[in-house]
Amino acid sequence: MSEEKDDGGPAFPVDRANWGMDRLPGMSLRDFFAGQALVGLLANPEDGSIVKQAYLFADAMLAERNK
Repeated sequence: MSEEKDDGGPAFPVDRANWGMDRLPGMSLRDFFAGQALVGLLANPEDGSIVKQAYLFADAMLAERNK
């Protein structure tokens, strides 16, 4: 069984309660961080595990943020 990762919560939440609509959580902060890391990794790819590396960077950023 795999351990759940801290996703950092919503990156861009939208609260549309003022418009009578439900709250939309948006993407997770972990996914946003991974996407940002992916941009840099794709600019200079070293091997085939770019996506895994992007999430490793995202997890490291979340861990540092939570200190």
